[in-house]
Amino acid sequence: GSGGEPSPDPPAHTRGSSSRDKDRSVTVSSSVSMPAGGKGSRTSCSQSTGQKVPNRLINEKSPYLLQHAYNPVDWYPWGQEAFDKARKENKPIFLSVGYSTCHWCHMMEEESFQNEEIGRLLNEDFVNVKVDREERPDVDKVFMTFVQATSSGGGWPMSVWLTPSLQPFVGGTYFPPEDGLTQVGFRTVLLRIRDQWKQNKSTLLDNSQRVATALLARSEISMGDRQVPPSAATMNSRCFQQLDEGYDEEYGGFAESPKFPTPVILSFLFSYWLSHRLTQDGSRAQQMALHTLKMMANGGIRDHVGQGFHRYSTDRQWHVPHFEKMLYDQAQLAVAYSQAFQISGDEFYSDVAKGILQYVTRNLSHRSGGFYSAEDADSPPERGMRPKEGAFYVWTVKEVQQLLPEPVPGATEPLTSGQLLMKHYGLTDSGNISTSQDPKGELQGQNVLTVRYSLELTAARFGLDVEAVRTLLNAGLEKLFQARKHRPKPHLDSKMLAAWNGLMVSGYAVTGAVLGMERLVNYAINGAKFLKRHMFDVASGRLMRTCYAGSGGTVEHSNPPCWGFLEDYAFVVRGLLDLYEASQESAWLEWALRLQDTQDKLFWDSRGGGYFCSEAELGAGLPLRLKDDQDGAEPSANSVSAHNLLRLHGFTGHKDWMDKSVCLLTAFSERMRRVPVALPEMVRALSAHQQTLKQIVICGDPHAKDTKALLHCVHTIYIPNKVLILADGDPSSFLSRQLPFLSSLRRLEDRATAYVWENQACSMPITEPCELRKLLHQ
Repeated sequence: GSGGEPSPDPPAHTRGSSSRDKDRSVTVSSSVSMPAGGKGSRTSCSQSTGQKVPNRLINEKSPYLLQHAYNPVDWYPWGQEAFDKARKENKPIFLSVGYSTCHWCHMMEEESFQNEEIGRLLNEDFVNVKVDREERPDVDKVFMTFVQATSSGGGWPMSVWLTPSLQPFVGGTYFPPEDGLTQVGFRTVLLRIRDQWKQNKSTLLDNSQRVATALLARSEISMGDRQVPPSAATMNSRCFQQLDEGYDEEYGGFAESPKFPTPVILSFLFSYWLSHRLTQDGSRAQQMALHTLKMMANGGIRDHVGQGFHRYSTDRQWHVPHFEKMLYDQAQLAVAYSQAFQISGDEFYSDVAKGILQYVTRNLSHRSGGFYSAEDADSPPERGMRPKEGAFYVWTVKEVQQLLPEPVPGATEPLTSGQLLMKHYGLTDSGNISTSQDPKGELQGQNVLTVRYSLELTAARFGLDVEAVRTLLNAGLEKLFQARKHRPKPHLDSKMLAAWNGLMVSGYAVTGAVLGMERLVNYAINGAKFLKRHMFDVASGRLMRTCYAGSGGTVEHSNPPCWGFLEDYAFVVRGLLDLYEASQESAWLEWALRLQDTQDKLFWDSRGGGYFCSEAELGAGLPLRLKDDQDGAEPSANSVSAHNLLRLHGFTGHKDWMDKSVCLLTAFSERMRRVPVALPEMVRALSAHQQTLKQIVICGDPHAKDTKALLHCVHTIYIPNKVLILADGDPSSFLSRQLPFLSSLRRLEDRATAYVWENQACSMPITEPCELRKLLHQ
């Protein structure tokens, strides 16, 4: 069936984030009865000749809103002007939510929003509002909650009809322009809603009020009369059991299809392994995560030519992806692959992590250090052609043969380097994409590169040396990369979001620290400097959510600025804590503390515990103020905050942060008990809280070799629940003021010395990296 992009937040009854809502046809349900009407006359999508006049979205900064600036629809951005008009003219609001790299959003725009007749219908009887879900996650979440509760699923583009006081009364996702066998067409829906609004308004309003009340009750998350969070051991084993049941033994991952690279699940499995190393379940958790990461890296969901990962796989085998590339996936996967390397010692994983960051540096980086949001799935196969899904990324056998004709010396049969590459990466003459995965017939004869054999097998098949094969394949991929540069590029969403930039700072900082690569840590520092310079308001201490790439490398803001949401604070604070541990520059730690204070002021729910997603003022008029309770494609900001608070407590000893963390975990305990697999990151925070963090203090001169050796030793070991502190012996330094005990620590024989605290008990002083390694591995 058709449907929007699958929503990353399945309703509570579906299995965790890995089985996000499938693309499915959306029914319009709720209070509007939809009689089966005859097919209306189908007008062609005629573009009016001559100059097109832009609508008011032309003044927006969002790449997504700008894509709709020449629609014949009289669009408004979300805001008071639109609400006032709806009230004054007593018209329902049609709210359309999407994002710039969303395939079905493009479809609906082309079919419906560019259609003159549909434009007329919308303009006469509705006030039309367009929202970029990445700019206003609060608006998106509130109405997605409604759509999921009242129809068969959620996704984008999201289409919701609201009363002038912003109460939703009908919702769905993608609508085709005209009625089909299974789905009502958009035109029909508009006509029915228009008539219902005129004839039956009071019933509509009553129903809408009822639904709003029910949603309010259902979405409330609070401590109630609970005093303590649930047992970590129970939540851990239940979460593991649920993942174990849904695990795909053969291909890895946690659903049939579509398959998502949910890093929160992988990171849960790694920490589960660490605390259950001696049990069968523990080693199984490790094997599940490593196998999934290996299968993903070998599959077509990874771009073998240009690196980086696509959004999700449409099949069980990770073979044919939905080709869009998102910043938040790159950020979290870089961390997951670095952790896999720490745990396994296998350079396969560190190479993948380096590849991801190479892609981000090359394609998603602003010259001042910030990171762009995404690259589109669709692009024109050749200049001037209609965009097609995946066109930039797929190959025909003919292209590869022409690019790589040179014979391979020493093979047991006549072989060109093109044939070697095609064998290894599974390319076939007729294309390796099945028709079932290509509903629009755009990928016929095309191939997605996916690793079919180990290097050893490919080498053996042609009687070649493994290293020779590696060199030939790499040279071949480089040639394809150069050739691909001449293709029209996919659209780049050059909007920069604080939250995703925070995740990316973590990606570079953690990978740089684990691999001992200064250069990567520097990219993290530049990302943090960008956030401080362009996305932080010094006077109020607040973060901005968005900024945009202007011409000539400048940075622009919307006016008025879009202020940060909870996830912007939580992800940036995490990024800064990771950056402090990787760089030992305490200025980043100081900024993290300040941002946490602002976060507590703006979002903390002192009555129910936990954080709201948006500020009270910002959501004025929205029917709900939600707390996100799903670790999906991105972790929930509350889960990340639970970790941040524990770490900040470890860096400062401020008890208030420990108390907040406990309140938060308590507030979410009902949700954790019900579906732990929907909150793997929260369950991880709960374990960290109940097992307590290791404080690792290294006393030494930050620039000395022996200090660096001890730090590197800590970074190469997988210790998810740690606080790493460098004590440089200066009693006036930021950390010494926070933790007075630091100034009492001595260096042994003037050498860099490590101390490890666990459960208030301190280890003996250690000066040898190998001794420290032994202690930390216990």
